Amino acid sequence: MSEKLPANAVIVESALRRLGVTGEIVVLPEKAPTAATAAAQVGCEVGAIANSLIFDADGGPLLVLTSGAHRVDVELIARTAGVQRVRRASPEFVRAATGQPIGGVAPVGHPAPVPTLVDNWLSKHEVVWAAGGHPLTVFPTTFDELVRITGGTPVDVE
Repeated sequence: MSEKLPANAVIVESALRRLGVTGEIVVLPEKAPTAATAAAQVGCEVGAIANSLIFDADGGPLLVLTSGAHRVDVELIARTAGVQRVRRASPEFVRAATGQPIGGVAPVGHPAPVPTLVDNWLSKHEVVWAAGGHPLTVFPTTFDELVRITGGTPVDVE
């Protein structure tokens, strides 16, 4: 399967295997710029899409894996993360922190670990879908597995 995956997705796939994740990366037929379009392509509820949002948290990266049904309250996230300011990261900041483009940031496979918060709402779904390192790739996982593989902290994001 790796030979058909984009280069970034191959890196993510390798990280997933090292972490004991059995879910396979799926290549979508078209980009999914929103949780709704991703959900339609994989056949799940919008809330089962784990959006990967990289924020600039006092100059460092912060990954928030949030349900596609939620918007992130940046003030709440800043307090939760113990930082002064959380703001949307630029595409260049995201690429530098993760090695991956906006729209395809996976929970793992980054050059260095990124502090991660995982939306508690994702626990309501038996299967959640996360990005696979490229805007056309996703993989099935679970809330508990996301927390485990990222070393993330379960939180409320809104």
